[in-house]
Amino acid sequence: MSRIALSLLVLFLCLVQLIAAAPVDANVTSVVEDLEKRVTHTGRGTWYYVDQNRGNCGYMDVNSSPVVAISKKRYDANNGDNCNQWVQITNLANGKVAYGKTRDSCESCNTESIDMSPSLFSKIAKQSTGQIQVSWHFMAKGWKP
Repeated sequence: MSRIALSLLVLFLCLVQLIAAAPVDANVTSVVEDLEKRVTHTGRGTWYYVDQNRGNCGYMDVNSSPVVAISKKRYDANNGDNCNQWVQITNLANGKVAYGKTRDSCESCNTESIDMSPSLFSKIAKQSTGQIQVSWHFMAKGWKP
C-alpha cells in the first residue's frame, strides 16, 4: 500500500474515532439544572413588599411567604424557567441560611443579587439592616425544604 493511501486511511480512522467518541446527552435540561445548582452567586440581598404584587411567575404571594425575586436579566435569560425553584441563601456576615422560592424578578437587581420577602429576609438578618451580602444558589428542581 502506498504511503499516501496509508496516511489517508489512518486520517479517516482517526476522524471516525473522534465522531464516535463525541458524547450526546439526551437530557440536556438536567445537565443545565445540575450545573446551575452548583453555581454559587455572591451579591446583594434586599427585601421588598410582596403583598398585592403579582410576581413575574404569575402568583399572588404574601409578605409571610418565603419569596425570592431574581434579577430580571437572569429571569429573561432562563425564560422564567426558574419559577418555583427553591434557592438556598446564606448571609455572609453571620452565616445564617434560609430557603426561598423563586416567584418574581427584580428590575434593580444585578445578576448576582436577589430580593426577598420580608419574612425570608428576617430569617437571616434584621429588616432594619436593609441590605446584606449574600451567597445563593438554586436547588435542584423538585427539591423542597
